[in-house]
This record gives sequence, structure tokens and C-alpha cells, in this order.
Amino acid sequence: MNAPHTHSSLAIDWSTQGIVDRRNRFYSASQRKFVPYKDPLIIKRGRGQYVWDEQDRKYIDLLGMNLCISVGHAHPRVVKAASEQVAELTHCTTMFYHPVPAQYAEELAGTMPAGHEWVVHFTNSGAEAIDLALLMARSHTGNIDMLALASSYHGATFGAQSVTGIAGFRHSVPQLGGVTFVPEPNQYRGIHGEGVEPYLKEIDRAIATSTSGRLAGMIVEPVQGYGGIVPIPEGYIAGAFERVRAAGGLCIIDEVQSGVGRTGEAFWSFESHGVVPDIVVVAKGVGNGIPLGAVIATREVAETMADKFLFHTYGANPVACAAGRAVLKVMREERLQENARTVGGALRTRLEDLKERYPIIGDVRGRGLMLAIELVRNRATKEPAPEETLAVFEETRRNGLVASRSGPYRNVIRMCPPLCLAMADVDDVLDRFERSFAAIAR
Repeated sequence: MNAPHTHSSLAIDWSTQGIVDRRNRFYSASQRKFVPYKDPLIIKRGRGQYVWDEQDRKYIDLLGMNLCISVGHAHPRVVKAASEQVAELTHCTTMFYHPVPAQYAEELAGTMPAGHEWVVHFTNSGAEAIDLALLMARSHTGNIDMLALASSYHGATFGAQSVTGIAGFRHSVPQLGGVTFVPEPNQYRGIHGEGVEPYLKEIDRAIATSTSGRLAGMIVEPVQGYGGIVPIPEGYIAGAFERVRAAGGLCIIDEVQSGVGRTGEAFWSFESHGVVPDIVVVAKGVGNGIPLGAVIATREVAETMADKFLFHTYGANPVACAAGRAVLKVMREERLQENARTVGGALRTRLEDLKERYPIIGDVRGRGLMLAIELVRNRATKEPAPEETLAVFEETRRNGLVASRSGPYRNVIRMCPPLCLAMADVDDVLDRFERSFAAIAR
């Protein structure tokens, strides 16, 4: 017997219980899993660096909705660009031509290192773009073996999770073959402690023992995101790229979280390492919350795919690309990369002060507005403190902050706010953290 048809009215039910009940009833289990707080946080609206819940309580968004909000919630320039394009033409498949995606591709290519011919393949998300980057590297080189870093996160699709080095993100199914993980050069918790050379030797060892000796490539986040905001130290990426290319592989940089000026040092964080990748994967902040991702590659590499059909239905959607163009303009005109550097530097300094008062804080790290504090039970042993981290995390929500817990041990509080976070917000943020840590220290 067929279920009766139901017809929803146009009005949205904003009652707290109604929202919770519908999600629990109609969301698949796989989409209900990703819930950070004990009690659901319902977001109704946002503006700039702030969001409000369904009860009109205001929060400072230190997460940027998982780093998707780069230039600020509901930025008027982005809203205007997307709205105007929606009103004119909502979608144009890449079977046909439209100027907005092509011009945006030109502008994105213009953000890459000079002296190379860059081309763009648009996707709908970062995970899709990772899948394409892996396929592109294997197609171009004719090799299969890929290297990835432990504690990395590249997405949850079947391909992306195969190069994700955190068990919690890998499903209990056979993963794509040909992936070898090497220790990440974590300067706080890495297996070799501080330094770069011991971690580069791990790449040599992996190539010699866990691969055929010929690589398709290596994928690296310049700042590991879900791994706990772990900046890759100077010299590592350059050394890794040298080894990978010597083994016939391509060098893939994942800028999904660390790009679009977030680290403050450069528009793309790989630029601070003095390297030129073969493939760059971007998403999240490029669309300021509108689904948009891309693989940016040298023409030589991308042309390998010319004879094979590969299609993303909404890839190069003109509305998303119009938003992406507006993001680039706002970043430049409002100097948000510089803001990330100065405000992020001030926030980190204040977090270091907080560390001096609370021994449970083992490490403060990050760059620009991509920061984290790692909580430990003992600074000498660095024993992770996941339960205490959860307690502090719940207090930050009660004190009007939206952040996240991350890291392999879930003992890291991650802060990646919209890049418009103001210097005037820094004292407010630290006051709320102070109250949150004081609450669990009693």
C-alpha cells in the first residue's frame, strides 16, 4: 500500500522541538551523525561574524560553518551577485556556454603562481574535487601509489576517505587501494617530535617499502584541519615534493580549509612554503557558503583527461561562480587576508595568555584565523583530555561561542571564524573562553 501524499505549506516551522523531531524522523542515520553539542544548536540567521539561533540568542561564529563562510555571513556583495544571477539564469550545464564560470575560472587561475598555465574544473564540493584530483594524478602518471599524511582529512566520499588518515572518518569497508600513510610532521605531538628531516625520511622509507617505487602523487594539507589545526612546518612540503617528483608523482595541495587568505600569510597557504603544486583542490571559503569547489591544475596535467568523459551536474553553476567572483572582489577590497593576519595574531597572543592560567591547555597553534587549543591532562606526558575538552566545549556554547572539537583524540578546540572577525571581538572571545575554562576548573 502506498503511503499517502503529504503537502508542506510554504511556512517553515521554527519551533525548536519541531525542527529536532523532523530531522530525527526524516534524516538518514548517515546525516544525523555529525552533531557536536549535547543539545542541538539551531541556526536561524547570520550576519558577518555572528549567528543567531531560533530563540534569537546571538553567538560569535568561530567556526565559519565549517570554514565555508569566508567573507562573512550574508555578505551583501555576495548575496547581490548570487541573487542577480538566480533571477537571470539559475543553471547552465557545461554542455552549453556561459560567461560567468569561464571568467571566474580565469580569475581563480590568476591567483595561482605566475609562469604556469593553470586550468580549472569546477565541482560542487571539496570531497568531489579530491576524488577528481586523485583520478587526475593516476591518469597523468600512469602510476597508482599515493602518499597521504596521517591525521589528514580530505573528505568522506569513497575516494577522499581513502586518503584521510583519521579512523573516525573511514567507514568499515574496503578502501581504495594504493594509498600509503606517512607520519605527519606535527611539531607538538608527532612521533619524531620537532624538526623536519625525520619526517622526510619517512617518505623515503614509504616509497622504498610500501609502494612500487613509482608514485602517482602525494596529497598534503598545508594546515591540517580536522587533524587539529596542525601547520606543516617550513621545509617539509618542499622536501616532500622533491621526493615525490623524483618518484614520478604529482604534488597535490588541499586548500579546502586553509585557503582563501585564511592563514593571513598568503591567499593560498602553500605559497608560504615556496612550492608550486601540480594540482590544487579548493572549496568551502571560495563560495562563502554556496556549494562550490574546484580542481586547479596545470594544463599539462589536466589535458590527460581530455579523452574521457567526467561530469559534475552542478559543476560550473553560474550562481555559485557569481558568488565565487564576488568573494574574490570582497577579499581584495576589504583586505580580509590582512585582517586574518592581524586579528588572528592578536587572538593567538591572547590564547597564549589563557594557556598560562590553565594547565589543561597543552598547546596553542595555528596561523591567521585558523587556530586551535589542544587540551591535555598532563603537559609533560601530553595525555589527551577528550572528556575535559567536551566539557569546555559545551561551556563555550553556553557562553555564546560556536566552535568545534577535532583532532584524532577529539581534544582540540578549533577556531576558524569568518575572516571579517574584528579586533573588537578579540576581548569578547577571550572573556567567553575564560568563563568556559573557569567553569570546569571549579
